[in-house]
Amino acid sequence: MWGYLMIAPVVIGLAVFYIYPFFDTLVNSFKTIGAFNVSKWCGLANYKKLTTDESLWHTLYNTFRYVIFTVPVTIILSLLLAVLLNTKNLKGRGIYRVIYFLPYVTMATAIAAVWKWMYNGDFGLINYILGLFGIKGQQWVTNPAIAPYSIIVVSIWGSLGYNMIILLAGIQGISPTYYEAAEIDGANFWQRLRYVTLPMLSGAIMINLVFGITYGLKVFDIVYVLTNGGPGHATEVLTTYAFQLYSRGQYGMSSALNSILLLITAIAGVVIVKTLGKQEVQQ
Repeated sequence: MWGYLMIAPVVIGLAVFYIYPFFDTLVNSFKTIGAFNVSKWCGLANYKKLTTDESLWHTLYNTFRYVIFTVPVTIILSLLLAVLLNTKNLKGRGIYRVIYFLPYVTMATAIAAVWKWMYNGDFGLINYILGLFGIKGQQWVTNPAIAPYSIIVVSIWGSLGYNMIILLAGIQGISPTYYEAAEIDGANFWQRLRYVTLPMLSGAIMINLVFGITYGLKVFDIVYVLTNGGPGHATEVLTTYAFQLYSRGQYGMSSALNSILLLITAIAGVVIVKTLGKQEVQQ
């Protein structure tokens, strides 16, 4: 009885805030919901409308572009930071670790608000600094060609700390004897990184990949605050488009899009875990 009482708060929280909304969204995706919450069963009609919606394919492209650019770059930079911050003769290692980790524990909306000011084309800090060197500033969040990559930069900056901590923990769990043996064999820094560190970090890298891809597919707050999916639909992703559908009263289509997003996220997670899991077993 005491065991059930102990886990009851977590179970109730999961049921109320995750499990029930999931099934409610799934059921609503097969309905047309009108004014005063009057609903009618429509089967796959919402999904059929989405497949013929040109905006959906554009938002899919934006979402996958965001993931493809953000996740690999974040992991590579985080790995390099973790290796550097694991150096024993580096002074102030603890301070550097805290500094790099701070963006992750800061609210994403606050980060996006600060970066939006920095990106401002008229009085932003970035254009001001560029002007000091005689470089012409850009419209970082209002230019359709630049805005998607401006968001990617903010996301990478905000995710470095979390990825770095996981990789750093993995590096510290590697026995020093492996590195000593590699040094005796004449391996340089990059060879030790390639043949010792990376194979031993497959589990940590898998964690970062899973979390990075699932977060990237569901990214909302940074995009919403920085550009709200604009200019035009240049930075519109699946979550912001689902929110736009909901705001226009198209609750059924919004639920259908969220269900599709959940399916894509689940498939991506399973594929990554199985693929890297097999490689880890082979190693």
